[in-house]
Amino acid sequence: MERHQSTSFPFSTMTSHLLLFGLLVAGCSLAFASDPSPLQDFCVADQNSAVFVNGLVCKESRLVQADDFFYRGLQLMGNTSNAAGSAVTPVTVAELPGLNTLGISMARIDFAPQGINPPHTHPRATEILTVMEGRILVGFVTSNPENRLITKLLQKGDVFVFPKGLIHFQKNVGNGYAVAIAALSSQNPGVITIANAVFGSNPDIAADILAKAFQVDVNVVNQIQSKF
Repeated sequence: MERHQSTSFPFSTMTSHLLLFGLLVAGCSLAFASDPSPLQDFCVADQNSAVFVNGLVCKESRLVQADDFFYRGLQLMGNTSNAAGSAVTPVTVAELPGLNTLGISMARIDFAPQGINPPHTHPRATEILTVMEGRILVGFVTSNPENRLITKLLQKGDVFVFPKGLIHFQKNVGNGYAVAIAALSSQNPGVITIANAVFGSNPDIAADILAKAFQVDVNVVNQIQSKF
């Protein structure tokens, strides 16, 4: 009687296939992973280090002190004597080294009557804003092609969130001073003020490019650029 050969894979072959599958899964996991969580209790920024990394180098842990996690001065009003009528007091990793690798920061925003925090973006952070005093009109614009304006009038104690990377603004619509506290989902959220970036770049963006983009005369562009 003729014997049939077994069709099962040898154990070593199955092991190789499982190992290959595991490597593929691991590779996919790494490809879709977000920023890793801190791998130690803290990584206080060594602001004197000449080493450049994506973030800041950790200070030697034995040299860390309480002041590395401390900032004083957020109770002080910012100077709103400027064209926008507002002042932002940031508390990022630049001001508070203990924020390094923790993925958070904050800011105080002061507004003179009718003052504005001009349209801007935070390329690396979502922002959540709490009104501490006054009445503040806020809004953000969705991305192309919709470019929908979403806006809200906030009172004392109200909270509003601005999604990461979207252009947003705030305006004090009251007759007195207003103040808000913003929390941001990055130790270094960055800020791009639209008017400054477009009309105050160094060197200037060519006036004919901006004239065509904004559908205005070149002289208008030159006039605006002169203010930045």
